[in-house]
Amino acid sequence: MSLRIVVCVKYVPDATGDRHFAEDLTVDRDDVDGLLSELDEYAVEQALQIADEADEAEITVLTIGPEDAKDALRKALSMGADKAVHVEDDDLHGTDAVGTSLVLAKAVEHIGYDLIVCGMASTDGGMGVLPAMLAERLGLPQVTLLSEVSVEDGKVTGRRDGDAASEQLEAALPAVVSVTDQSGEARYPSFKGIMAAKKKPVESLDLSDLGIEADEVGLEGAWTAVDEATERPARTAGTVVTDEGEGAKQLAEFLAGQKFI
Repeated sequence: MSLRIVVCVKYVPDATGDRHFAEDLTVDRDDVDGLLSELDEYAVEQALQIADEADEAEITVLTIGPEDAKDALRKALSMGADKAVHVEDDDLHGTDAVGTSLVLAKAVEHIGYDLIVCGMASTDGGMGVLPAMLAERLGLPQVTLLSEVSVEDGKVTGRRDGDAASEQLEAALPAVVSVTDQSGEARYPSFKGIMAAKKKPVESLDLSDLGIEADEVGLEGAWTAVDEATERPARTAGTVVTDEGEGAKQLAEFLAGQKFI
């Protein structure tokens, strides 16, 4: 029986771009380029490695977002995933992590799954709670923040590295896992992979397809809200130390004055 792997990915604003909030205090995504979240690339990579070790496996990448979010799916497909599902609906604007977990849970049930793989966090929100919320909604065990993961004999096993120790964890399938940026460098899509991705199926769904009401998501259904946002101040000129024989002393005095040493 084929191992059904679903990888949840996110289309995020480029961190190197000029990011800011819109009038409703949601992230303005129109004025900055977007891309597949770097942390989700590790999730795709681990799914590919698990599929390589399985007798038979199928990888579906899943995302929620506007039309441009298909770019994130195409990147994952070009890396080697088999097919994609895109949930797009105007009523999703402003959805928080709680609402996102609801949509993902319904979409994952629509797809069918044995293993759900997520990145450790998104590079825009950075909350890191989505895998746990998704597992709770689906009633599945969660094995999160793994730097090493494998699937064998109906179980997923992995290593979670902490500051003082590493833990070996396992859970029976079906399960939800999340992987860290220490799990292994993500592969670059080959030209062959990029061309093949254009022919792979991408299914589009909206809220009605998933049986979700508009007031359960979006700004209206959000459990959290941004009350205020202030732009980060522009960088000021740094302190230049000219070394004329006293450079080391001046540097030490500056660091001590800033309480760095």
